[in-house]
Amino acid sequence: MHSLPSWYPALGPLALFGVGLVSKVGARLPVRFILGLARYAALGTLGLALASLVIVSARGPFATETLGQAGIGVALYLDRLSALMFCLVAFIGVIVVNYSRNYLDGDPGQSRFIRWLCLTLGAVLFIIIAGNLALFTLAWIATSLGLHRLLVFYPERPAAILAARKKFIASRLGELCLIGAAILLYQSFGSLDYGRLFAGAQAQAAAGTPVGPHGAALLIIVTGLLKSAQFPLHGWLIEVMETPTPVSALLHAGIINAGGFLVVRFAHLIMLSTPALDVLAVVAGWTALFGSVVMLTQTSIKVSLAYSTIAQMGFMMLECGLGVFSAAVLHILTHSLYKAHAFLSSGSVIDIARASWTPSPGGKPHPARLAIAIAAVLGTALAVGSLFGATPSAKPGVLALGAVLLLGVIHLVANGLDERPNSFVVIRTVGLAIVVAVIYFGMQYAAERYLIGVLPASPALQGPLELAIIVGIVASFAAVTVLQTLLPRNSDEPRWEALYMPISHGLYVNTLANRLVLRVWPTRARSS
Repeated sequence: MHSLPSWYPALGPLALFGVGLVSKVGARLPVRFILGLARYAALGTLGLALASLVIVSARGPFATETLGQAGIGVALYLDRLSALMFCLVAFIGVIVVNYSRNYLDGDPGQSRFIRWLCLTLGAVLFIIIAGNLALFTLAWIATSLGLHRLLVFYPERPAAILAARKKFIASRLGELCLIGAAILLYQSFGSLDYGRLFAGAQAQAAAGTPVGPHGAALLIIVTGLLKSAQFPLHGWLIEVMETPTPVSALLHAGIINAGGFLVVRFAHLIMLSTPALDVLAVVAGWTALFGSVVMLTQTSIKVSLAYSTIAQMGFMMLECGLGVFSAAVLHILTHSLYKAHAFLSSGSVIDIARASWTPSPGGKPHPARLAIAIAAVLGTALAVGSLFGATPSAKPGVLALGAVLLLGVIHLVANGLDERPNSFVVIRTVGLAIVVAVIYFGMQYAAERYLIGVLPASPALQGPLELAIIVGIVASFAAVTVLQTLLPRNSDEPRWEALYMPISHGLYVNTLANRLVLRVWPTRARSS
């Protein structure tokens, strides 16, 4: 690790903070002037992020001295993980700021919106480049408060107020857990500086883990689950559609990933506690399954995207629970870019759907051919994964995640098998599955190599409980694939209609949460 001669990475978020303060103090300044400042601040931040990525990739991690005592104060820490996330959030920030210029053009609250957008972006960036858990916690709290102001941008909308209050409750619980984890870690290591924490965690991994780090790992996991809208406290995420579209893009593509970044950032500490990892895998796996199934029943484009985010966050946290942290980082990067595009282009989805054409299979669909397709895809995952070292014993988590990903091409393979008169279609679809498998396992291998030394290596199979969890994950998503095939063809049957109603309402979990929140915290909309 080399020293950093200046604090230049902090100039980006500080510039965004400055725009927020200027828009507050200079209330009479033209909106276009404030928008221009925000745009240049976002572009400058992206430039700093790219420079940091180049420096870190070439010379290794760097850090500043802590302005404080015992790792409590202001400090920066950038390694390959934080540099990647720095670039990601800065890039999304540029897109969201530019999109907001036209989206809210003429809105009387546009200056207020830019203010809170810049303040929230700056806080998220400080989460990423913080050099100790104290600064991380302060930035974490500031992000939640800034997001709250964006969620209630239209205070006259009761639905927006309700969603913001549910998010407020989940955030405060998460912050209490994070503060509790910081206290336990300070008692165990005598510092909150990243260097001391990571070195202490690696030393305890060989010597045995005391009670304090076990409790801290569990509290960090709970904090990450609350931030990532995991079941059953996921309902607020599907009700934030009353906010402007740029907020949805920033939330689903950036802020929601903070929970995953928290877990990945402290991966060395979390790996000390196997029970905490098991809890994370079970909760996240169920959330991924739940979100995937409910998403299939939604008719609203944005609500469907929200359930997609819940499922993706569950899947990403599941990767952490299985110890495949490099896959979680890769997931954060790809999902963020996809979801930002999906929300900012959601108004064009109808036109895209109308212009789409899906050929129907020439042969009559048959359950046996679906079973053959599933077996072929899982066999492909096993064969290709083994070429990259992802065997069932060496890297079971990587193999399981690859198998779940490849289940997404089941329908193409099954349709190819249904087109029995045309062998070319069969060869093409099976070849597609092989290409997808090579791309996934290749990218996973590259991410693992790039982040070697930064994150723990993917663990080998440790026992029957982990094996049962992995088999259950793959079997559950295979069952969802079968359900996705059978449901449209049998939607008129009474049993499917009875199943459709509770699934489309998310098993009524969010309805119960709304009743509880409204009972203890009644919603009264106010004028803007």
